[in-house]
Amino acid sequence: MPYLQPPRPHPHPTSRLSPASPPSPFPFFPVGTSRSCCLHPVAVSGHSVSRTSTDGIKSLRLITAVKTPYLPDGRFDLEAYDSLINTQINGGAEGVIVGGTTGEGHLMSWDEHIMLIGHTVNCFGANIKVIGNTGSNSTREAVHATEQGFAVGMHAALHVNPYYGKTSTEGLISHFKEVLPMGPTIIYNVPSRTSQDIPPPVIEALSCYSNMAGVKECVGHERVKCYTDKGITIWSGNDDECHDSRWKYGATGVISVASNLVPGLMHSLMFEGDNATLNEKLLPLMKWLFCEPNPIGLNTALAQLGVVRPVFRLPYTPLPLEKRVEFVRIVEAIGRENFVGQKEAQVLDDDDFVLISRY
Repeated sequence: MPYLQPPRPHPHPTSRLSPASPPSPFPFFPVGTSRSCCLHPVAVSGHSVSRTSTDGIKSLRLITAVKTPYLPDGRFDLEAYDSLINTQINGGAEGVIVGGTTGEGHLMSWDEHIMLIGHTVNCFGANIKVIGNTGSNSTREAVHATEQGFAVGMHAALHVNPYYGKTSTEGLISHFKEVLPMGPTIIYNVPSRTSQDIPPPVIEALSCYSNMAGVKECVGHERVKCYTDKGITIWSGNDDECHDSRWKYGATGVISVASNLVPGLMHSLMFEGDNATLNEKLLPLMKWLFCEPNPIGLNTALAQLGVVRPVFRLPYTPLPLEKRVEFVRIVEAIGRENFVGQKEAQVLDDDDFVLISRY
């Protein structure tokens, strides 16, 4: 079985955001960064920093929901992270979601979260759009985190609807109205995770806001068409549907998990016209990635490719051995040259993985 690291003293408060001590945009955070590309914080002041226009976000075709890699003690591995971002830039991705579901923002303290957004902007913001996931089911937290995200230079914010403690339609509109004035905003509709659909009347009511960039939509093609017919910008949130959403239903592009692994092929899928052959070639990989809840498959795959350490923050655990064997076969079928990293895909043993419970 995977190695379970013994507990260590927890460095962070239980709450992600303490009203008595709001997170600093650049807290002291010893994340093993000696070989990272840069550690200089973005200038922060009481005034708004120069930002990308909402139209600059609306035009993005390929946005990667990027993975956050870890060191064996559970801290961020910024050397591996920087390599992942460089690979995305070289592969044609135009934007990255930092600290989203795929990046495990829900497993971060807000200090970690804002630091990673600022680091990404500072190191890569001139070459790729940085979209910080600063959403929360608490409006207070969403407002505070979004203020800090824009203060450290993110180009746009990603906001999910309140989950678990669900609210009414009017509550949804009121929640999003509190964050929309701060800067370009993508609203994220993923009922499979929030247990509440954001219905079209909510999006239509918010579409008049100048900072409303669009929606990451996971409900399906008909919902995508409902919005695109009305001129609302949509990104498919489902890799296995993104080709048809883009070329048949009017979506602008995709916010992708698969592009962590094959950015060049996902770029082709979004930019080079209807290509059913390429889409069919990628579908086995896309299905494999979501055989368990994301980001379990992606974390396993990147470890097998040798581009991140096989370290998981619990409650995530690696895919079972038979699925790891299947991934190697998928890589061979698509072609190793299309995947990130330089090493051959390996079938890792259970004991190769490290599971971290305190981070």
